[in-house]
This record gives sequence, C-alpha cells and structure tokens, in this order.
Amino acid sequence: MTDPTDADPAVLDDGVYDVFVVGAEPDDGAVALSLTVTSGPLKSEVVELRRSGTPLDAVRWLGLPGELTVDGGVPRVRLG
Repeated sequence: MTDPTDADPAVLDDGVYDVFVVGAEPDDGAVALSLTVTSGPLKSEVVELRRSGTPLDAVRWLGLPGELTVDGGVPRVRLG
C-alpha cells in the first residue's frame, strides 16, 4: 500500500528510506505512525507521520517493515 502522508519534510532529504513501524495509534481519522530508519546514514532516526485513508486498527501496523519515499519534500510510505 502506498499512501500520501503528512510529515515534517525538513526531517528527511528527498530519497528512499527503509523503515520499520515502532509506534502506531489512531489520530483524528488517520493513523499516527512512528517509523525508524533502518539503513544508511540516518539509521535509527525516528520519523513521525500521519497516514490517512487506511484502516484505523493501529495495532495492525506495528512491526511492519516498509519503504518511505520523499519526493519534492512529500513523503509516501509503503508498508508490508
């Protein structure tokens, strides 16, 4: 699944990042995710973002690996 997300674009430069979901909770009709970068020079950095348009059962996202793509400062995440 790839969805546009809300995040602070100043945190990451444009690029592709391997991530792992370390936190997830419902947030006003979306899911707030905490993602840890798992490789590269930003390994262990935590990125917070909101993912909308997805099932709101936040527990299902915990522990999933994924890929975070930042393009033009706009993050997109694909999990699973």
